[in-house]
Amino acid sequence: MSAAPEMMVNGKPVPIKAAGSTRLSSVLRDELGLYGTKVGCDAGDCGACSVLVDGEIACSCLIAAGQVSGSDVRTVEGLQADGRLSALQESFLSHGAAQCGACTPGMLVAAHALLAKNQAPDRQEVQDALNGVLCRCTGYSKIIDAVLDASTAIDDRLELPSRVGDRINHVDGMPKVLGETVFGADHLPDDAVFVRVIRSPHHHAQFAIGDKQAFVDRHPGLLGVYDASDVAGQNHHGVIPEFADQPVFAEKTARFRGEAVAAIAGDRDWVLRFDPADFPITWTVLDPLLEPQEALLKQAAPVPAGRPDNVLVRGLVKRGDAETGLKQAVHKVSGRFSTPFVEHAYIEPEAGFARRVDDGIEIFGCTQTAYMNRDSIAAIMGLDVEAVRVVASACGGGFGAKLDISWQPYVAIAAWALKRPAAIVYSRGESMQSTTKRHSSRIDMTVGCDADGRLTGMRFDGVFNTGAYASWGPTVANRVPVHASGPYHVANYRADSVAVHTHLVPAGAFRGFGVPQAAVAQESLFDELAEKAGIDRLDFRLINALDDGLSTVTGQVFDEGVGIKPCLEALKPRWRQMLDEAAAYNGKAAARGLPLRRGVGIGTCWYGCGNTSLPNPSTMRIGVRPDGTVVLHQGAIDIGQGANTVMAQIAAEVLDLKAGAIELISADTALTPDCGKTSASRQTFVSGNATEKAARALRAQILRHANTGGEAGLSFEHGRIIASDAAAVSSVVLCDMPVNEFGYVFMAEETYDPPTGPLDECGQGSPYALFGYGAQLVQLTMDTALGTIELDRIIAAHDVGRAINPMLVEGQIEGGIAQGIGFALMEQYVAGRTENLHDYLIPTIGDVPPIESIIIEVPDAEGPFGAKGLGEHVLIPTAPAILSAIRHAAGARLYDLPATPDRVLAAIKKAQKDG
Repeated sequence: MSAAPEMMVNGKPVPIKAAGSTRLSSVLRDELGLYGTKVGCDAGDCGACSVLVDGEIACSCLIAAGQVSGSDVRTVEGLQADGRLSALQESFLSHGAAQCGACTPGMLVAAHALLAKNQAPDRQEVQDALNGVLCRCTGYSKIIDAVLDASTAIDDRLELPSRVGDRINHVDGMPKVLGETVFGADHLPDDAVFVRVIRSPHHHAQFAIGDKQAFVDRHPGLLGVYDASDVAGQNHHGVIPEFADQPVFAEKTARFRGEAVAAIAGDRDWVLRFDPADFPITWTVLDPLLEPQEALLKQAAPVPAGRPDNVLVRGLVKRGDAETGLKQAVHKVSGRFSTPFVEHAYIEPEAGFARRVDDGIEIFGCTQTAYMNRDSIAAIMGLDVEAVRVVASACGGGFGAKLDISWQPYVAIAAWALKRPAAIVYSRGESMQSTTKRHSSRIDMTVGCDADGRLTGMRFDGVFNTGAYASWGPTVANRVPVHASGPYHVANYRADSVAVHTHLVPAGAFRGFGVPQAAVAQESLFDELAEKAGIDRLDFRLINALDDGLSTVTGQVFDEGVGIKPCLEALKPRWRQMLDEAAAYNGKAAARGLPLRRGVGIGTCWYGCGNTSLPNPSTMRIGVRPDGTVVLHQGAIDIGQGANTVMAQIAAEVLDLKAGAIELISADTALTPDCGKTSASRQTFVSGNATEKAARALRAQILRHANTGGEAGLSFEHGRIIASDAAAVSSVVLCDMPVNEFGYVFMAEETYDPPTGPLDECGQGSPYALFGYGAQLVQLTMDTALGTIELDRIIAAHDVGRAINPMLVEGQIEGGIAQGIGFALMEQYVAGRTENLHDYLIPTIGDVPPIESIIIEVPDAEGPFGAKGLGEHVLIPTAPAILSAIRHAAGARLYDLPATPDRVLAAIKKAQKDG
């Protein structure tokens, strides 16, 4: 018998045991355990699985094992030099170029291939080399900088003081650049059965499942078939308990394309090869309602039972008299705007596994909210919450969609029934087909001002397509009216919103909870109103901007911390310069008869951090072991935004430590307290406050035991703590002290819940303890003959209160802007048509221009060290600023997103026709 063919993998010969048709990505991951090679699409669209084959970059998901016989393959695990990080990996760490980490291995491999051939590439060459790898988190800027600086010696920033305000590396960055971070699809149990969900291919249909046992008997690789009859507890779930309505498995009627109707479990190879068309089910296709306006009229046939007129919820904020204010206006503008469904497009699809442990269930995988998952699974399984444990894996991007239950109940049901671990890995198509989207919207808005440009009245009506089930629809409908004014003082205001059910995939949370859609309308009309009033666009915003002591549209007054004016003032010099440059450019282009025009636009934002008028607690536990190690039970799930690093820095500031010296225990319902969900830009603010409180309580315990003053310094050494102040030095020997049930000599656990209040029937009250603010400038160049747009640069000023880590702040700004670019120019999810990353376009490295971040710090006393949230804010102004620049360049008013070339060209022609 001839020997199996071999390939060289990271310098070592490896026999190829798999069939020749097996994907190389599967061989690397499943046979060799090289999980650094990530699989994001299995279609060569995302580049996460990039490896080097004989020195050339290649997508390992598109290469068969039989093609690499005798080849030299290198993965991210093989990039180290002499067992140490390569200069490229060091540079990625020091620039913060790895956020969630899912795209990082592909980026590193592609960059390595470039640097092997060109040790000093320029920016364009880096973009060209990395263009095949998608990133949804970073905005690419720090990745480019890391590659350009890879030959520069970098200090390890974890060795710096690493307190609040320092630009330190991500404390969890090392495994990301090594390819060792464990995501939901990595290190699945060897004895796990695989689960696959059977989904509706129709928007709306009745169905009947055939003989399940006969189906199992016909297929030896099949071990179980599950449907609604196999749900032991409640066959529904939802992120807001009083609105929970989405079935685990649909019963008799499917209400959106992609809805789960059954699941199969069995041998991995058989399950992955199975064609869902062979499942024993019959369909009766029904007419779907796909548009909210149509759904509102179908009063006799609601999409879900019990919601007449297909209305999920309505929202209202009313202050003063909007109609009177508009009648008093000297200048008035109106518009109708629309935005589409938008896909989250995180690089890591949903994945994880469950195992039955005695009479309980343990679940491991990607999520943004371990405790909410625990409570939902307990209800679905008919178990006490104490019988369910959820351990969060690393999360390869979330942006809101991984707040909802998706894969978890299917593996829990199979693991319980079969008494074996059960694993699931969504395909890219399945992920895009079945998980929540950004709400599509139709918005009508009217705004008026007096002769001096001061707002006199504003009227907003927003209709949001919430899909077949509730998800976060109530949150969107109630958050939008609070924010639709923008960060401006409006005495006469009315905002109505309605979330309407249709036969489409549920719409849920997506970075901004509806505020980006509202900002498109508000900011666009502000531009038009400024023009009518003859006032500069930025000055118009300064005239009307909120400030300390001015009431918001909900009647809330902040005595300090209102940062929108400082953001606008910081941009003002650049604004004037960019307008002058654009005028000169356009004059030259016109003189030469060229169709190119340059435009400059502006957009602003505000965003309330945390839940709207609801309890929003977070709890942190921190302790000291007998050996002197400080351990933080950090349950605020890090999805790439840097929660692990921020919490470590806050604790380090209080305890006189380096952030890298603090051991983190990540989100695990058995080990970490409930830090709430990672959403609503709440973790730095809410969990950061809980961390500060816990660390201060721990510090106070230690100082009391040492009998030193409150200002004493601490030094944690092996087996002891030194506390010193002006009066004395005290040594606390830890090994002589008893430990508690958690193994700690000293321990503190503290909770923080922001002070908010309910809104009354007119939407008046205190919905948030604090807001963050921002403003962005966009410069772009248009081809007015083709309708194409090239973004030249973006300048962003964001008030974060206090930058706990400026590098992470910049990363959030750049990443949010990249998503805002996609929202503005290219992204539109259409069920059945754009369920992959080839037809659904997100910005590539070449689509994102240079971004300048201006960090504004207007402290808020409610935030930890004055800090405010940031994650969602940065996406909000980008699309409005782009539309503003398009209008400035060619007079084209766009009311429907995305601003594709055909729409831009049509708007240009209309502007020319209207004169």
